[in-house]
Amino acid sequence: MIVDSPRIPENSRAGGNQAGDGLGPNALARFDRDVLAPSGVRYLIVLEGINDLGVFSRDGSPVPAAHAELVRGIIGAYQQMVLRAHAHGIRIIGGTLTPFTGSNYYHPGPLSEADRVAVNQWIRAPGHFDAVADFDQAIRNPQKPETLLPAYDSGDHLHPSPEGYRAMAGAVHLADFTP
Repeated sequence: MIVDSPRIPENSRAGGNQAGDGLGPNALARFDRDVLAPSGVRYLIVLEGINDLGVFSRDGSPVPAAHAELVRGIIGAYQQMVLRAHAHGIRIIGGTLTPFTGSNYYHPGPLSEADRVAVNQWIRAPGHFDAVADFDQAIRNPQKPETLLPAYDSGDHLHPSPEGYRAMAGAVHLADFTP
C-alpha cells in the first residue's frame, strides 16, 4: 500500500507483504495503523496480491478449487480496503498485478497466471476502486503478457527494473488525485 498524507513520509509502503495471511502482518491487519491512523491521509494506492499468488503455489500447484478460493480471498481483502478507506473519506486506487511468469522464486504456472488475470479483471471493473493504475498493462510484454517486458525486468522475472518502476509511475494518473 502506498499512502499519501502530509504527516507521514512520502511513499510509505511495506514490501513483501500480502493481502491475506503469509509473510508477515497482512495488509488488512496493518490497514488501521498504516492508512487510517495517520492524520490527513487522502489517497491510497493498493498493490497487493503478487505474494499471495506466488506463495500459494510456490511448492506445488493446488487444485483449481483452491485457486478460486485464493482469488476470492484477495478480492475480499480489496473490498474491505475499499469500504474502510471510503468510510474515512480516502480515495483508493487499485494497482493491477504485474506478470511474474518465469520467476525462479515462485515458480508460477498456468493456474497462477489465470488467478492473476482474474484478480486484474476485478480491479479493472468499474465500481470497485475509485481509479486504476494499470501496472500490468504498463510493464508486461505485449507478445507474452504473462511475462514482464525484458527492458522492465530486473532479471528475476518478478521485480521491475528501474525502467519498469518508471513505467509503473506513468500508469498513475495525476487526475486521479483530485477530491
